Amino acid sequence: MPKPTLRRRPFRGFISAYTAPLLALAVIILIVPNANAAQITISSSDGQPLENAVVEIYYTSEANPPQEENIYQRDATFHPKVLTVPSGSHVAFPNQDTTRHHVYSFSPAKTFDLNLYLQETPPPVHLDQAGIVVLGCNIHDHMQAFIVVSDAPYAATTDAEGILTLPALPSGEHRVRVWHPRLDDSQQVWWEGIITDTDQLEVRLELNALPPPAPTLSPLQQRFKDAT
Repeated sequence: MPKPTLRRRPFRGFISAYTAPLLALAVIILIVPNANAAQITISSSDGQPLENAVVEIYYTSEANPPQEENIYQRDATFHPKVLTVPSGSHVAFPNQDTTRHHVYSFSPAKTFDLNLYLQETPPPVHLDQAGIVVLGCNIHDHMQAFIVVSDAPYAATTDAEGILTLPALPSGEHRVRVWHPRLDDSQQVWWEGIITDTDQLEVRLELNALPPPAPTLSPLQQRFKDAT
């Protein structure tokens, strides 16, 4: 009786001229497709789930309409840590702390500067260019957050388990991009690959950027936090 032959599945990753030098940053594992909706799981190289990883999927579709969103400040922290919006959206920055904040960004996708304010929320910022907007506070150096402005038909972030269940996709193969704040210090590196409408896709990222230090509250801020 002849021995069974093991059949290897062909590699389905997409490598562009831009991503070829970045192969060391990510490893992709494709699990056998099934009839369920497509799903993507993002983890670090040691298998730890990555929350707030941004997933973009490109296919033929109308552009997403602009949105109006908030990133608020509480306990000297931005909430949410990562926000994904379509190009043309407006984002406001309400201050829910008892101390003033000075929100700014020097990112090429959007440069702005919201001078010291407390309860008087400045007008929303218009994000008209796709890219990653890195947020900071001139008063609290540890504060950092990110807005991913996307032109993709679909863009969303993973949950605490690093999982994102995708909506119904057109049949066939589609370009997919993945970004995480700790993927690279420049905040400009994306992993790229291919996904179909039924794939269960797992992506493991080699994280190079160091996590930000934990915020240190002043005694007054700590007392206020304990009281609430």
